[in-house]
Amino acid sequence: MLPYSALLAAEGEAQNPLLPAIYDIVWSIIPFALVLVLFWRVILPRLQKVLDERSEAIEGGIEDAQSAQKEAQEALEKYTKLLNDARDEAASIRDEARSEGQAILKEMREQAEADAERIAQTAQAQIEAERQAAVVSLRKEVGSLALDLAGAVVRDQLGQDKKAKAVVDSMLKDLEKPAKPAAKKTATKKTTAKKTAK
Repeated sequence: MLPYSALLAAEGEAQNPLLPAIYDIVWSIIPFALVLVLFWRVILPRLQKVLDERSEAIEGGIEDAQSAQKEAQEALEKYTKLLNDARDEAASIRDEARSEGQAILKEMREQAEADAERIAQTAQAQIEAERQAAVVSLRKEVGSLALDLAGAVVRDQLGQDKKAKAVVDSMLKDLEKPAKPAAKKTATKKTTAKKTAK
């Protein structure tokens, strides 16, 4: 027995304490190989499948985001176009309203000028008629006054200045009196002048 124990002692001294024994290495390789095969055949494909699904989900999300961005861009362009069309339409409506307003103002101005012209012509015609009536009335008054004055002058003696002056003064006083009494006096003077003339 000694030789075997001596042999073991000799082997123990020669063996490095950092290196495991051969049988430990063999028995460690078998479970490692089983874990490696299990990992290679089961876990790695499942992990790859999960990674592929995530990659597809991310790529799908990116595609969805790109399509959403494209739709948003198209909607923005459509909105911008509609906004520009609305602005153009509003500008055309504003211009049309402005031109219609100017046309209405021009028409109202022309109507006002025509009305003013018509009123002026009516007033002118009325003034002319009143002037004609005044001229006719003045002619009658002046004629009757002239006849009255002539009758008074003929009745009185013209050689005496005091009497002529008194006649003129009385005639002027008669003219200053209200129109109706003057008309009555004129009528009486006319009859007096007619009688005197006879």
